[in-house]
Amino acid sequence: MLVSSHWQGKHNIMTLGWHTVLEFSPSLVGCMISGGNHSFEMIRKSRECVINLPTTNLTDTVVRIGNTTGANIDKFSEFGLTAEQAHLVEAPLIAECHASFECRLFDDAHVDKYNFFIFEVVKAHAAARPKHPPSADQVDTLSRWGLAARLPDGGSELRQPSFRVGQGARFGSDAQGKAE
Repeated sequence: MLVSSHWQGKHNIMTLGWHTVLEFSPSLVGCMISGGNHSFEMIRKSRECVINLPTTNLTDTVVRIGNTTGANIDKFSEFGLTAEQAHLVEAPLIAECHASFECRLFDDAHVDKYNFFIFEVVKAHAAARPKHPPSADQVDTLSRWGLAARLPDGGSELRQPSFRVGQGARFGSDAQGKAE
């Protein structure tokens, strides 16, 4: 997943490793966003974001986004992605993603202690293609940090994590550093 944010005239994108569906009505999603990430304060202050679902052809871009801080660069330009205006929030949609979910902060009770945001999905967007389940000529969406991708023959490919330690996703309880 890629999370786009907007605050004080600036956009950012971060790779999201930890999220969960919490409720269907209202549609609630929980996301753990490290306090060291550049996106953390942008999302906390704006109280909104867009959760974007990339396709497998963006796997390398998703990893590179997770290994790069948005504090000094525009990640949309840097990674050749298109920011599209959302309907109900200021954070942009990522045009190259299969689906985008406009979110507003629903509950911030766990942000200070656990960096856990609870968002309400206020509008959903999905591309007309690819339709699911995918056929051999269609692209599938990423799951679990982009480490697993479904292959056209129905099998799956397990990719080795290429997030740098101290950047983006943390793969251990003692990992440290800042990114996003």
